[in-house]
Amino acid sequence: MRRLTLLLLCALAALPLAGQTTLNGAGATFPYPMYSKWFSEYHKLHPDIQMNYQSIGSGGGIRQVIAGTVDFGASDGPMTDDQLKEAKMNILHIPTVLGADVPAYDIPGVTVELKFTPEALAGIFLGKITKWNDKAIAGVNPGVNLPDKDIIVLHRSDGSGTTYIWTDYLSKVSSEWQSQAGKGTSVKWPIGLGGKGNEGVAGLIRQLPGSIGYVELIYAVQNNISYGSVKNSAGNFVKASLESVTAAAASAPKMPADFRVSITNAPGKDAYPISSFTWLLIPQQSKDAAKGKILADFLNWMVTDGQKMAPALFYAPLPDSVVQKVKDAIKQVR
Repeated sequence: MRRLTLLLLCALAALPLAGQTTLNGAGATFPYPMYSKWFSEYHKLHPDIQMNYQSIGSGGGIRQVIAGTVDFGASDGPMTDDQLKEAKMNILHIPTVLGADVPAYDIPGVTVELKFTPEALAGIFLGKITKWNDKAIAGVNPGVNLPDKDIIVLHRSDGSGTTYIWTDYLSKVSSEWQSQAGKGTSVKWPIGLGGKGNEGVAGLIRQLPGSIGYVELIYAVQNNISYGSVKNSAGNFVKASLESVTAAAASAPKMPADFRVSITNAPGKDAYPISSFTWLLIPQQSKDAAKGKILADFLNWMVTDGQKMAPALFYAPLPDSVVQKVKDAIKQVR
């Protein structure tokens, strides 16, 4: 009898696993802390559903969703028209949250928050501004004792939506950057050392005194890395925050039907200029109808209950006007 009871218990314990559905996704590191939280919370509500997400960078996420090797992708830079044509199915861009790239740095002896102009950031990443006490930096930071120390420039080594946001911004504020490097998930960097993922760049900043790189806001906060304010298009120095990222979205161009919009260098006086939506890349027609239904259910939960979790992780929730449009778009997912 004891043996029979044990066998029954083992059989019952295995039942949830037998009925479990696993969805695989890959892509952006920019929203990974948010997605990790969402997938965990959604699994608690639906123990029979498991979301596996590989934080490999937006470039990898786009490649995998085009190839059809994942159930969904993720990117901080929208897919290009050519990439959408290359895909074997119609891909929807579903906005999830708003975030910000920040200029993060480690300068020995400097503990105050620095201010950066667009010209200074472009000059640093073009390799034209090479010392921390250059007048382009010192001029807008009076009273700060900036050292005569070489600037170590850091960037992403992998295809990255964080890079897309950064280079999209630089392309808007610097014609020289636009002509020399341009924008993209990967570009030909004029200068610098590469790190893999937001985690890799954050780690290099901590290891290399005199360095500057760009990371998503939460990676600077979690790693206790200094990051500066940036002069926006209205002429105000603004630090990345939930409020300033939301202000960027509010003052940006009208949201297009396919949600592929850029909000860098937005015109609002309170807008943080290196802000962006981030997107899940969802096949309109899943290969497995059951997975399509799960994706639609998850996305509807994400734009309602899930949005409430965003501020705690330093992401700005979607504006109400966008949420309603997203709900309408989710109806297409099958």
